[in-house]
Amino acid sequence: MENKQSKESTHFGFKTIEKNKKTNLVKEVFDNVAFKYDLMNDLMSAGMHRLWKQHLMSFLPAKSNLKILDMAGGTGDITNLILKKYPDSEITISDINHSMLSQAQKRFLDQNIIDNINYMCTDAEKIPVKDNVFDCYIISFGIRNCTNIDKVLQEAFRVLKYSGKFICLEFSHIPDKLIQKIYDYYSFNVIPKIGKLVTNNSEAYEYLVESIRKFPNADKFKEMIIDSNFKNVNYKPMSAGVVAIHYGWKI
Repeated sequence: MENKQSKESTHFGFKTIEKNKKTNLVKEVFDNVAFKYDLMNDLMSAGMHRLWKQHLMSFLPAKSNLKILDMAGGTGDITNLILKKYPDSEITISDINHSMLSQAQKRFLDQNIIDNINYMCTDAEKIPVKDNVFDCYIISFGIRNCTNIDKVLQEAFRVLKYSGKFICLEFSHIPDKLIQKIYDYYSFNVIPKIGKLVTNNSEAYEYLVESIRKFPNADKFKEMIIDSNFKNVNYKPMSAGVVAIHYGWKI
């Protein structure tokens, strides 16, 4: 009975819910905050997310004409950085949320960037493309919102070309207990208030904070990536372990 329940349930923040309901609940969260998503990232992280994402660019394969999947690409900030470094890249921005993708489309239409960007609204667990398509699969602050992380990793492996690279930027767990205590106070007491002030939705940011705590620590996530057949897997923590960049290759 317990095994059956564990298969049918999952977490949504700190709540236990039926697994088949999580995707729609996550969609609702991002529908509600899409119009102020970038502003909230700046406010919540004091701009640090820009430095983390900029550093992510140094993990891209060093070659031209890259074909890249920006999974959970949201408003397109990662794609924007990629195009600045590799303007000859072909990038597919994928997100499960129409509202977020519409923000990305607006961003690039305003810049008159049309030819080398594709948009795909889909679940990261079921990507509607053939095997061995992309040189690089990037997912930034998105995988912890997925229902079945193992399936997401398997799909990432499937759609990558051989010698393709998986790169994931995600929140992590802070090893220093004092820093963790300060971070917890800020996360649970300040971030939802900022969310209420800016988006009139504190609940969305309560979920986002809780989802960080439920995500596996860096070592556990590394093992999950290895279990999905990636090779030379490792990670680099940043900002005292607040976030980490995970990477591996399809070899």
